[in-house]
Amino acid sequence: MHTKTLKQLSELLHSKQVSATELASQYLARIKSSDLNAFLHVDESLTLAQAAAADARLAGGSAGPLTGVPIAHKDIFVTRDWRSTAGSKMLGNYTSPFNATVVERFNSAGMVNLGKLNCDEFAMGSSNENSAFGAVKNPWDKLAVPGGSSGGSAAAIAARLAPAATATDTGGSIRQPASFCGVTGIKPTYGRVSRFGMIAFASSLDQGGPIAQTAEDCALLLNEMIGFDERDATSLTAEQGNVREDFARDLAKPLAGLRIGVPKEYFGEGLAADVEQAVRGALDEFVKLGATLVDITLPKTSLSIPVYYIIAPAEASSNLSRFDGVRYGHRAAEYKDLQDMYKKSRAEGFGPEVQRRIMVGTYVLCHGYYDAYYLQAQKIRRMIADDFQSVLGDKCDVIMGPVAPTVAWDLGDKSNDPVANYLADIFTLSTSLAGLPGMSIPCGFGQGDKNSQRPVGLQIIGNYFAEAKLLNIAHQYQLATDWHTRAPSGI
Repeated sequence: MHTKTLKQLSELLHSKQVSATELASQYLARIKSSDLNAFLHVDESLTLAQAAAADARLAGGSAGPLTGVPIAHKDIFVTRDWRSTAGSKMLGNYTSPFNATVVERFNSAGMVNLGKLNCDEFAMGSSNENSAFGAVKNPWDKLAVPGGSSGGSAAAIAARLAPAATATDTGGSIRQPASFCGVTGIKPTYGRVSRFGMIAFASSLDQGGPIAQTAEDCALLLNEMIGFDERDATSLTAEQGNVREDFARDLAKPLAGLRIGVPKEYFGEGLAADVEQAVRGALDEFVKLGATLVDITLPKTSLSIPVYYIIAPAEASSNLSRFDGVRYGHRAAEYKDLQDMYKKSRAEGFGPEVQRRIMVGTYVLCHGYYDAYYLQAQKIRRMIADDFQSVLGDKCDVIMGPVAPTVAWDLGDKSNDPVANYLADIFTLSTSLAGLPGMSIPCGFGQGDKNSQRPVGLQIIGNYFAEAKLLNIAHQYQLATDWHTRAPSGI
C-alpha cells in the first residue's frame, strides 16, 4: 500500500478498499522501523484519532478528495498538538497553541497527520545537516545528504514513509531536496501560500509548497494549500490573482507548441557532466512530446548568490530577534542579568549556521553598511526579476534546466565549507528572488565521484501564477517516463 501515489490512495479510500485507520497504521509502522531520522515527532494516538475522524467522514459521505490520506509536515509549520521545533534547540520542546494555516487547511480537508519532519535549523541550509537533532539520511544512499532545508520531507516521500509532505522554499529548499531524493516538489508564486504559522526565516522569500511522488499528487495538494489569508500580511489577495483553483484541470493538455527556454548560464562551468546528461535527456524527451527548445540568457544568474546571502540573512537577523529566552524557547540555566541571559540563551539555543547568518544580516543592516550592501542587493534583485520577464512570454513559455550543479554529496563533505553549500543553490536562488513558481521532477541518475546511483532533478520555472502550466508539463513528462516511479532499494 505504501508504494501507491496520493491519487491512488484517495481512490482506494473512497472505494472502501482500505480505511484511513489501516492506512495510517501501516505508515506509522514504516516510520517506526526507519533509520533515516526523517521524523522529529510522531504521536500514534493523535494520528489514529485523526484517522478515525476521517473514516467517519468517509462513511458519512462528507469526505473530500484528500480525506483519510496521510501527510507529514515540515517542522517549520507550527502544530497545536505535535511539537514545533524548526529543527532548533531554541524551540526544542515548544508546542504551539495554534496550527499554521497550511496545517489547518489540510486538517479541514480530512488529511491525517503522521508527524513532524526534520529540517535544517530555521530552514537555513542545503543539506539538512544543520538540524539540532541530527542529519537526515538520503534513502537512495544513506551516506549522502537528502538536500535541504526540507530534507526530511523529501526523504520521507522517497522512502515511502508518507505519500505527501509539506515543505518550504526560501532559496531552493523544496526543489533541491526533491532533486536529491528523486521526488516531485513545487514552489508556488511568492504570496500564494499563507505564511501564517510558518516559522520565519526570510519573510520576503519564504514560501510553502508540497512534495509528493508525482505532479498529479502535487496538484491535488496545491488545491488545498493556495488561497488568500488575512492573517498573513504577505498573502496575495484574490484581486491580485491569488484565487483558489483546480490545479489538476490542465494535466491532460498536450505539449505541442510549448516553447522551452534553455538558459546558457545553467549549462556552463561548474555543472557536473552526469547532471547535464540527465537534464539534456529530459529536454530531448520534451522535444518528442512536441515542445521546441529556445536558447535564452539570464545574465544576472551569477549575482543571485551574493544578493540572496545579503537579503536572506538580513531578514533572518530581524525575524530571529524574537527568540531571546524571555517568552518562550530555550533559556540559559545560569546568567547574571537580563543582557547576560539574552547572550547565553541565544548562544546555546542557536546552531553555528544560524549564528553565522544572524551576524551577517546584522552587519549588512548596520548604519554605514545598509546602503552599500542591503540596498544594492535589493536593486539587483529587481534586475534579476527583470531578466526573467525579458524572456518569459516573448521568447519562451517556461524555462528548464538543472536544479543543482551536482547530485547529492556525502554527509560531512561540505560541513566545514559554508560557501560550498551556498554555491549548490546557484540555479534555484534567482527564481526565489524573483518570486516565480518553480518545481523539480526526477529525470535520471548520476554518480558524481561515488559508486552509488543518486537522483537528478529537472527544474521547470514559469511566470507568476503559472503553477497549473508547470504541473501540466511535469505530468505529461511523467506519463512518458518512469523516473518518478523509481524507488530506493528495499522500499
